[in-house]
Amino acid sequence: MIAKCSVQSNDPHLFQTLNGLRHIAETRRFKAWLLDQFGVLHDGKKPYPGAISTLEMLATTGAKMVVISNSSRRASTTIDKLKSLGFDPSLFAGAITSGELTHQYLLRRDDAWFAALGRSCIHMTWSDRGAISLEGLGLKVVENVEEADFILAHGTEGMGLPSGDVRPMSLQDLEKILEICASKKIPMVVANPDYVTVEARALRVMPGTLASKFEKLGGEVRWMGKPDKVVQLLCSLSSSVIILFLIFLDF
Repeated sequence: MIAKCSVQSNDPHLFQTLNGLRHIAETRRFKAWLLDQFGVLHDGKKPYPGAISTLEMLATTGAKMVVISNSSRRASTTIDKLKSLGFDPSLFAGAITSGELTHQYLLRRDDAWFAALGRSCIHMTWSDRGAISLEGLGLKVVENVEEADFILAHGTEGMGLPSGDVRPMSLQDLEKILEICASKKIPMVVANPDYVTVEARALRVMPGTLASKFEKLGGEVRWMGKPDKVVQLLCSLSSSVIILFLIFLDF
């Protein structure tokens, strides 16, 4: 997802171009490193050259590394994914994902907006990429918009069924459902605000595309993930933090 930059300055020293991470890592100035994953650590299929060795070297400086991702999957799934790609899970202090934030907010209901949502939802999820479970949230998945309290968007490949199965649907068909929901003032929770993501050399449409469409239709959307302030609050781990979101630089 492309966010607008609010920083405006003529100071040429405000931003610094780096040719590598070794110098700033060896200063030990930064205690926490917040790492995006897709397009930074890996391309969805394999690690980028130097990514694993760089993290291993970074760990020797005592830095705490946390994955910050707009993935609609939960934090534990993200760490498992990194492990399957060859990353050592012990390198990471943890992970904060949009999917995990969404799960926790729906579970706790200590936020006034979420507390008012209701329990019946239209669930837009993944099909080929693997559906996302709503187990433990006390939600009722419905197919009929008339029965829905809100839309929960985890994916863009299909609609969840009450049985737990998924009915594959095109993006266009999902957008038709959004049109009906918008006309009935049904709100949406988007568990991945990215518009697209990188997968190998291809771009895949993400739930943020649906959310953007829904807002244009006049619908209300709660965006769970970067760059929303809910993630900024959780990322206030230390005054000494470096964030690698845009490009990964080798040692």
